[in-house]
Order: sequence, then structure tokens, then C-alpha cells
Amino acid sequence: MSHKVEFEIGGRQIVIESGVVANQANGAVTVRYGDSLTVSTVCAETEPKEGLDFFPLTVEYREKSYAAGKIPGGFFKREGRPSEKEIISARIIDRTIRPLFPDDFQSETQCVNYVVSHDQENDTDILALIGTSAAIAISDVPFEKTVAGVRVGRVNGQLVINPSISQLDESDINITVSGSRDAIAMVEGGARELPESDLVDALMFAHDHIKLIVDQIEQLRSACGKEKFQYTPVVIDEALKTRVVELTGNRLDEFNRIADKDTRRDNKKAMQTEITEALAEEFEDSEGTIKGIIHDLDAETMRRMIVQENQRIDERGPDDIRQLNSQVGLLPRAHGSALFTRGQTQALVAVTLGTKIDEQRLDELEGESTKSYMLHYNFPPFATGEARPIRGTSRREVGHGVLAERALLPVVPVEDSFPYTIRIVSDILESNGSSSMASVCGGSLALMDAGVPIKAAVAGIAMGLIKEGEKIIILTDILGDEDHFGDMDFKVTGTAAGVTAIQMDIKISGLDIDTMRLALEKARVARSKILEHMIATIPKHRDQLSEYAPRIITLKIPIPKIGDVIGPGGKTIRGIIEQTGAKIDIDDDGTVIIATIDGEAGQKAREMVEALVEEAEIGKTYEGVVRRVTNFGAFVEILPGTDGLVHISELDHSRVNRVEDVCNVGDRMTVKVIDIDAEGKVRLSRRALLKGNSERRDREAPRPRRR
Repeated sequence: MSHKVEFEIGGRQIVIESGVVANQANGAVTVRYGDSLTVSTVCAETEPKEGLDFFPLTVEYREKSYAAGKIPGGFFKREGRPSEKEIISARIIDRTIRPLFPDDFQSETQCVNYVVSHDQENDTDILALIGTSAAIAISDVPFEKTVAGVRVGRVNGQLVINPSISQLDESDINITVSGSRDAIAMVEGGARELPESDLVDALMFAHDHIKLIVDQIEQLRSACGKEKFQYTPVVIDEALKTRVVELTGNRLDEFNRIADKDTRRDNKKAMQTEITEALAEEFEDSEGTIKGIIHDLDAETMRRMIVQENQRIDERGPDDIRQLNSQVGLLPRAHGSALFTRGQTQALVAVTLGTKIDEQRLDELEGESTKSYMLHYNFPPFATGEARPIRGTSRREVGHGVLAERALLPVVPVEDSFPYTIRIVSDILESNGSSSMASVCGGSLALMDAGVPIKAAVAGIAMGLIKEGEKIIILTDILGDEDHFGDMDFKVTGTAAGVTAIQMDIKISGLDIDTMRLALEKARVARSKILEHMIATIPKHRDQLSEYAPRIITLKIPIPKIGDVIGPGGKTIRGIIEQTGAKIDIDDDGTVIIATIDGEAGQKAREMVEALVEEAEIGKTYEGVVRRVTNFGAFVEILPGTDGLVHISELDHSRVNRVEDVCNVGDRMTVKVIDIDAEGKVRLSRRALLKGNSERRDREAPRPRRR
């Protein structure tokens, strides 16, 4: 039986309906907004898998090409691996719902979202987020709170809820916010140097609308929701836990006061091995359980140190930033490079400048487009001292790269003023917390080293949270362990003028606005300190590009002349490229981009292109080639594809009986344009340029009569 709720958000109707599709799933709904439609499902096992020490939740978001009336490209003509957009959308849903499953629920759970219709105006990631929450709410899968999500934009100074794709082009904010009726759970997005106070207003605006959507999902749950099933919780043997606590003693407290990450980790690992071996006979096959007990004890110890003693692992105060070190220009052949180090987190960042040919081409449901600025983030195993297989780019690497890319986008020059394709690559060489923020700082430095005229330097900082009862402590520049054992990872990037990107994940049920406001203010102060350090390293972007970067010349040609430059089968343009070594790209609007490292070669290529499109001008002199001879004159090619007639009377200042007496086919001739008629026919003169011509005109001029 079908049940649905309909309500208005952002001036458009949204419809959430159950009982129509995927009825064998634990929960399934469709969500429609305009003509965009998603299917969201949840399935879960009632029994946990043995041997797991984590919650096995997977979230998928997949866009079907038929949703936009398209056939996939490629040989196989079917959807392939998830795109960057699909990965980010799945991560946003995952980060929203994961903290809200019961702590002792470890059953295999999967949430799958399909985009089955896309109207090119209403984006579907928000629909999938709402749909996942609704599917879980009406299902029999245990879940603590109903959640929902919205996108916030700002057009002409006015906040807009769920802005359309066309509105986002004009918006200076693009932030996705999710949460429950009580608090905000997740934030992801970017802005154009937004003041913190305006960001808080946007979050409050989002939360007001989240509450409305949660109320509607609750109505749907009341109408058709299933009773939550009884699952087998993970139960720890109390006798085993007591023995582990006894054998651990105060050692975790001692280890957590060791500032060096490797020493601290090695001591904990040795202790775990010792305890496991000591209890092997008494408690068989309990290695995983012992590891989990020690993990929980470790978290309690670290959190107690912070809350009761105001003592962090590396002896910093709550607001202190780790030691900073940075340098630029360390890669001899890269167009720009930087090494940014904060504590035991280090990013090597390189900038490469390319041409329009190097743009990334995107084929998405919204349509085909190109991307001339990109940032790629890599996290190899050695960054944390591990040896494990590298299996391609992980979802985490994609997510961190998109965050860093978004952070720098507002300061990157527009293509019209800087016609380069920009690729930034951040290779993490060491990691102990917040490597994405190191990528932002290193990326900003590398751009300036490359001579890219960015508006301002951008820095990033990761904030943490420890919440015990009513006591809340916000931590600046969190370590990996503080992220792992803490309650929040709140990343904020920006310039001195304001925020450019934000990402917040929490492990508790939600975060109130006042705490977020305080975290943003502490992040602003920390960001200012990092910016001071970065400006001391390189105060502004270099005045000149690297000698190894391409020099780009841009010119405009008449659209009808594009074919003349390209030539039959591309023969003409290939000839210019072969002669000069330059890269040449021509847009449909007649924009020609010439790129080469050799400035002289680029200038030569420009002259060759200009010669191909140049149009004859009256009064201008040209050196041409005689292409055809007739009894009334000679046709001379003065420009590629442009011939003009030199009438026999214009060949010489004296009478010419035969054209062949003056010129033959193939001869070079200097001529002057004396007329261009309405049809574009060009009349030329050789006689006008001959010496003695002016004297002859004086002699032939009529003399005044004598009176």
C-alpha cells in the first residue's frame, strides 16, 4: 500500500512516497522534487558478522544516465565506476547517518540510492539524503533519530533553500547541511570568503528547514513505519574486560603523555600483544575483543586527560597550533611547488599549468562541461608508517581532494584573465591529523610560487570537540588520535577576509549553534596565525611564471575564418604546429589560444594565424603572388584565400599592351589595395607604388589657362 507526504520547500513541492518500489528492502521510498526523482533503500541483517570490530555500513549513490535521457559513453555503453559527484554525495549521506545507529549495532547495513530522473534544475544529492533518512525511518532497522538535509545558497544577499542549479551559478554560498530536529549533524560546502557571522546565519536558516522536513518524515513513519527489529548486540565478557583493565593498569595514561606519535603507538602495540598472549589460554579466540577493550580504555584515558587536566597528548593547550614549517620552489621542474609541515603532518604540493587542451571534460546528468581547475589528493600508506597495497584512489582521497579544491577555488583567477588549466597535486608524506588542511595551505603556497595571480592566501585548520556531560572543550589543530577518540572533526578554510570551505563530521547525535559559533571563532583565530606564517614564506604570488610553464597568447578571429585556420582535414593548423612547436586550440566563438614555452615560437604562430585571417584594407600595401593572368589583368593573392585584380591599366604608369610583358604566374608582386566593392571584390594597383608615378601625375595635370 502506498503512503506519501507532500510539502513545500524552497517554493517547490517535494513528495516522499513509500510502498511503490523495492518492497523487499527493509525500507524504501521515492523522493520527487520538480521532475527530479530518486529511489532510496535500506537493507540490514539482524545478526552481526563475527570477527568484526566496526559497524559495516555502506552507502551508495548512483546516477543512471537514462535519468537525463542520455546513453553512457565508452565502449560498453553502461554506467561505470562512481564519478566524483557520486562519491561525494554518498559520503555526505554516510557521514550524516553513521553516528545515529546504536553503538552496539554491528549488523551488515547497506543504503542504496538511485537517481532515476533528473530535470537539470533540481539537484538529486539532497533528495537522496532525505530519501535515505525516510527509508530508515519507516524500516525496521534500529536508528536513534530522524534526520534530513538541505542545501543553502545566497543570491543577491538573500539566503535560498535548495537553490536550483542555475541559481547556484549566481550564489556566493553552496553548503549542504544535515541534522535532526535538535541539532546539526553534518556540514559540507564552500563560499566566497564568507564572514563567520554570515555562515552561522546560513546554518541556522538551514536547520529551520531541516526541522520541517523531519516533521514530514515523522508523519510518514507514523503512517507506515515498521516496528524496529530486535538485534543481537555486541556483548563483552565482563570477566575478560576486568582482566584487561587489571593488566593495563596506568600504562595508557603514561603512554598518552608521550608526544611522539610513533613511540606512543609502539608502546600501545607492545602492551596489546603482551595482554593478548597473557590471556590466550584463559580466554580463547579473544584477540579482537581484547583489542576493542583496550581501544575503549584508550579513548577514556585521553578524554579524561583533556576534560579533567586540560592536558592534550602532545602537551599543547586547547588553542595551540603545532609547529609550522613551509618552503616553496623545492621542485626544480614543477611550475610551482611547496612543502607544508604542521607537526607530524606534511604535504608536498605541486602546481602544473596547462592549456585548454588539458581541461578535464565532464559528462554528467546536468550536461557536458569542462573543468580548467582541479586538485588531486593522494594518501600513500607510508604517510602513517604502514605497508599495505595501493588499490587506486579511495573515497577518502576523493573527498579530501574535493574539500581542498573547493577551499582554493574562490581565490583562483577566472579563465578570462588567466587562460590556463591549473592542476594541483597534494601528496601526503606524513600524517598525524588534518592532512586535507595541510593540502590547502600547501596548495595556496604552490599557486603563489607558480605565479598564479590568486586573490589572497588561503589556510585551513581542523577543530575537535570533547563533550563529557555538560562540559565541552574545543580543540584547535587536532591530532589523529584526537580525531579518532573525539566527538567532532570540524575543518574550516579561508582567507583573512572570510571562509571559503567548511566540513563538519560529528560522532555524537548533533551540535548546537552556540558551540558551532565558538568553534568557528577559534578556527578564525588559528587560521590567522597560519596565514601569517605562510605570508612570511612567500608574501605574494611571483610576478613571472616558471620558465618551464607554457606562455599563452590569446587572440580572436572572425568565426567564418575558423575554417581557413584549420584547413581541409586540419592540414593548415597542423602545419603551423609543426613549424612552430606551439599548441593551438580554437573555440567555436573564434578564440584562438596559442601555448608554447618558447616565446618567439608563440609569436611566430600568432603571426601565421593572423595572416590566415587578415582581411584586405583599402590603402594598405601587400606583397602577393600572381595566381592567374588574363588579357585584362592579373589576379594576385595578397592574403591566404584572398585574391585581387590588378587591371592592365594599373600595372604600370606607361601603357601596357600585354599583361605577360609585366608579370607571369608565380611572380611576386607588391601591390596596393585601391578599392573593395560591396561584394568584397578587391581591386589592386601596381602602378600606384612605382617610382616616378607622382612626377608623371604632376606632368599630366591640366595647366591653368592664361588670361
